[in-house]
Amino acid sequence: MSIHPSAVIAEGARIPESCTIGPYCTIGPEVVLGEECTLVSHVVVEGRTRIGARNVFYPFATIGMPPQDLKYRGEPTETEIGDENSIRECVNISRGTAGGGGVTRLGSNNLLMAFVHIGHDSQVGNHCILANNATLAGHVTIEDQVTLGAFCPVHQHCVVGMYSFIGGGTIVTQDVLPFSLTSVRRENKAFGINKIGLERKGFSPERLKRLQKAYRYLLAAKLNTTQALEKMRELEGDDVALLVRFIENSERGVIK
Repeated sequence: MSIHPSAVIAEGARIPESCTIGPYCTIGPEVVLGEECTLVSHVVVEGRTRIGARNVFYPFATIGMPPQDLKYRGEPTETEIGDENSIRECVNISRGTAGGGGVTRLGSNNLLMAFVHIGHDSQVGNHCILANNATLAGHVTIEDQVTLGAFCPVHQHCVVGMYSFIGGGTIVTQDVLPFSLTSVRRENKAFGINKIGLERKGFSPERLKRLQKAYRYLLAAKLNTTQALEKMRELEGDDVALLVRFIENSERGVIK
């Protein structure tokens, strides 16, 4: 095991021999690290935190610290992180709260750029990119394969649908449609499917064509949402069915 002499590791922390702990890192007594994790320097990991394998934490990241919630009174809540994430400088991931489910989760294969904040009880999926200063309030859900641009705040309890791309500086106050390209002009607006991103993810021309038709009903056909959903249900494909379910289950409404 490679542990720098200046690191402070509490008794009870579980750290495999394959891990590298750099200068001035602090690890609390209830932390469990997976194999081949690297803490570059000045990283703080506290609380009931479970971390998977091959994650890299860059300087001044803080993981599992108490949530920024005035209702929190020291309850034994948790933070869970999957495998092979890159967590860059000054990222903050708060532990959960008793009233919000008790666990903040980050999946696997994600890139969290500098100064990203993941608030208490948020749930982030797999293969996501959160650019610099993207900020998740408490109780946010980010589904798989999402790209969230720089300086994007996401309101509490919002859901960001899978494969969506959100342009930098967009203030997200409602749910973001799956597969969409969503950005801000004078107001937030969905502009259609995230075609280039979906092609890069291996979507076939047939899948893209069905999604484009569904989005035409939703955004360009002068139909209200109920009428658009009726038309969309007539289309084939799992992607369209997922999109319909997402809209039907939205509690905050969706950005159109």
